[in-house]
Amino acid sequence: MSTIADVAARAGVSKATASRALSGGGYVSAPTREKVRAAASELSYVAHSSATSLATGRSLSVGVIMPALDRWFFAELLAGIQAGLLASGQDLVLYGIRERTAERAQLFEEVLPRRRLDGIIAVGIQPSARELERLIRVESPLVSIGAYSEGTSAVSIDDAGAARIATEHLIDLGHRDIAFLGGTADAATHAFGDERRLAGYRQAMMAAGLAAFVRHADGEPTMPGGYEAAVRMLGDRQSRPTALVAVCDEAAIGAVVGARRLGLSVPAELSIVGIDDHEHAEMFALTTVRQQPRAQGLAAVEVLRRRMDAPDAAPERQVLPSELVVRASTAAPR
Repeated sequence: MSTIADVAARAGVSKATASRALSGGGYVSAPTREKVRAAASELSYVAHSSATSLATGRSLSVGVIMPALDRWFFAELLAGIQAGLLASGQDLVLYGIRERTAERAQLFEEVLPRRRLDGIIAVGIQPSARELERLIRVESPLVSIGAYSEGTSAVSIDDAGAARIATEHLIDLGHRDIAFLGGTADAATHAFGDERRLAGYRQAMMAAGLAAFVRHADGEPTMPGGYEAAVRMLGDRQSRPTALVAVCDEAAIGAVVGARRLGLSVPAELSIVGIDDHEHAEMFALTTVRQQPRAQGLAAVEVLRRRMDAPDAAPERQVLPSELVVRASTAAPR
């Protein structure tokens, strides 16, 4: 079995340099790092995690906190995070615990403070439970995806901008009576991004002089939640809107199903726009504003690595782009 000494000899460097090149701890020039990695590959050398941890003072483990694992967005995020961590030689310690549970409170109060983690990536943290403040007290480098504050690093899309793009698309088609479907106006009890998307919809409506038409059918950001909210809003023929901006694609797909159950043709009688570009959006011909959760996961790992290398550096926020994808769920109103 090859040792670090064998790798160092093959690459023509010292053992300390070879160790730094493979572990990522300390400065090594790019050409030297590549030479050491090539030597390690030729010798089929794999560093033992315990030895690397002792040499670098790091656990080589990153904690990832998510509210759910059974929804498309979170699964895609996790795939991106996992790919980024594997590429950087770090292990993933996953905590998939739903909001507003005793187990989640225990995670923040007891589990995380006693774990030795090189960093934490937090997805969908709850402002109401002051989870961000609790994570900061853990004193591990931290990157959040979605919710953020000025004092922490984060990766996100412009949620308000995404909803504004969706709303302006409907306005450009000639719609005036446009409602927002799903989520809640209170970020303290629900997702931060949902509140921002609702705000973006309102901004677009106000800017177009359509304040009188602003309304919100709240509901869970899921297919059943979107279905229930849509049936509730569309059931009254006299007051139903001509178009809906959904808080996410899952809610939008539920709204498509609800509208069709009520005998409404999409988009002839009702236009619907989602946000996300869910894996089922194409199947439902759903117009949506695309975000890329895998790319967000990869970006979060890169930001975290920079935080780990320079913990005293200023917080970094990355806002990833989103784009309108027009399919067949939107059209000009009758």
